[in-house]
Amino acid sequence: MLAHPLLPKLRQLRLGGMVQTLDLRAAQATERHLTPVEFLALLLDDELERRDQRRLTLRLAESGCDDHKTLADFDFAAAPGLNRSVIQELATCGFVARHENILICGPTGVGKSHIANAVCIEALKRDLRVVSRPAHRLLADLHAARANGTHTRLLHRVVACDLLFLDDFGLQPITAQGAQDLYDVVTERYERASIIITSNRAFEEWAAPFGNDLLASAALDRLTHHAHTLTIRGQSYRQRQRRKEDPATPSVSPADHATPTSA
Repeated sequence: MLAHPLLPKLRQLRLGGMVQTLDLRAAQATERHLTPVEFLALLLDDELERRDQRRLTLRLAESGCDDHKTLADFDFAAAPGLNRSVIQELATCGFVARHENILICGPTGVGKSHIANAVCIEALKRDLRVVSRPAHRLLADLHAARANGTHTRLLHRVVACDLLFLDDFGLQPITAQGAQDLYDVVTERYERASIIITSNRAFEEWAAPFGNDLLASAALDRLTHHAHTLTIRGQSYRQRQRRKEDPATPSVSPADHATPTSA
């Protein structure tokens, strides 16, 4: 491949990747009696696919998403109450075009982050800009960015992306500055871009982490105005796996199913 006679010319045209399938496509063209145009079309399709995959790989790395948590990898059988058609509809990313939010709550380990991450990956596949961070880490990064002069750039990236995923909201305490930063992000994105938030807290408890009733009320009013809400109930996936490995391990939750709601 590295010694292919066309490689220098293809590299000069920035089409060096074509060498990977050139001989295969040439053999197929001969076998199938393809016209020169049909042969060229196959090569161009290969090149476009390679470029799309490279872009997706780069966007995935920049986004902070986990490429192992996709819809194909999610065990819907372990969450029989979760409406699969609702999730698949959200995965079309129509909600992003409508600037709607997705809010997911439920106990630890029931698949909240997996579902949210999977939707984000579908958005990346559609060439949308995604930023995915644990909520407390993003707020910490915004705080640290003030000290090193990168705050404006980071805030712009968070506000301007097509889809922002904040995982584990309310898991750790939020400082007064963090609450203000979160409010600013929500306000700037309101009716302009979508947010996905997951939390172990019930929706009625989401105001507590702000530590400021006015900020909490204003932020939550904007978050819930155009939102799909999902409540997932059930046993922790990790606990289920432990019990498979050790049948003597006691259950940590009496619930054995997941139930979503959408609004």
